[in-house]
Amino acid sequence: MATTELGNLLRLVGDVRIDFIDSPSLAGNPFGDPARRPLAIYQPPGFDPQGSKRYPVIYVLHGYTGDVAALVSGRPWETNVVQWIDRLIVAGTMPPAMLAIVDGNTRLGGSQYVDSIHNGAYATYTVRDVVGYLDANYPTISHEGGRSVVGKSTGGFGAMYLTMTYPGVFCAFASHSGDSNFLGAYVPEFARTQRILEKYDHSPEAFVEAFEKKNKRPDDEMHAMMLLGQAAAYSPTAAEAFAFDLPFDLRTGQLRDDVFARWLAYDPAEMCLHKLAELSRLRLRYLDCGRRDEYALDIGARMFTDRVRAMDLEVRHEEFDDDHRNVGYRYAVSFPALAAVMEAA
Repeated sequence: MATTELGNLLRLVGDVRIDFIDSPSLAGNPFGDPARRPLAIYQPPGFDPQGSKRYPVIYVLHGYTGDVAALVSGRPWETNVVQWIDRLIVAGTMPPAMLAIVDGNTRLGGSQYVDSIHNGAYATYTVRDVVGYLDANYPTISHEGGRSVVGKSTGGFGAMYLTMTYPGVFCAFASHSGDSNFLGAYVPEFARTQRILEKYDHSPEAFVEAFEKKNKRPDDEMHAMMLLGQAAAYSPTAAEAFAFDLPFDLRTGQLRDDVFARWLAYDPAEMCLHKLAELSRLRLRYLDCGRRDEYALDIGARMFTDRVRAMDLEVRHEEFDDDHRNVGYRYAVSFPALAAVMEAA
């Protein structure tokens, strides 16, 4: 099979191609985000789409503000996700596998990979539309034992959430610095976001419209956008643009316990307490996080690990000396670990 121009550009021994999926799950969403989505598909060396060999697939979920283009782009001195799997397979560190990079971006920067009446059904899009497309069009191992899911930050949250919510789709997950322990990770952002929204007459819509017009966006406003994206995912109120509840009072900043309780229902550190059956069927539960994570997500990973181990389930948990950013090198650990538990090509 001829290597694509993108595969040549990234200097892959295998190849990568970009397909497009028309997703019924995302059609008609209030923001008008596209229902036609790119799907990047890595094919290992020797891949024969017409042959009898079938391949396991690692599904990759990007983090907040990420998309397919960002994960396959080449940068000096860095190794992207498809380059990592290509090098690991060529070196014999892991057996051949396919990689599928899912696009979960929205106007607010990310979907959290959950079904939301505000954003669209991004969980269903992932586990039904994307998985179904790949199984129908490529020589995959088209059942649970042939699929795993991995992500970083928001993507790591998505990997945990999807395996606990949709048992039978994936046999394993790996979460790199995934969102967990919302009380410790999210609540510190509430006051900062409330102060920013005050400048826009307490209107998320006015803030977003101003934010989108700026040529350069301050870091605190980026964090405010992220929190609005989380509200659109965790506490939507209607299928209308900006119809979501924030977990604090817009004028006083006081915590709204009823809304935050809706957020906590998605927190992996809380969810896991009620997901013994779902977690038990997994062949690998993998979490890691830098010990200097800016959002204290290392604490969330510890909480999840301790609570799941208390259920007499194994968890592979690792900490490393780094912060939240530019930790893609951890794929060199998670990809072989996932491949080791999936059915082989």
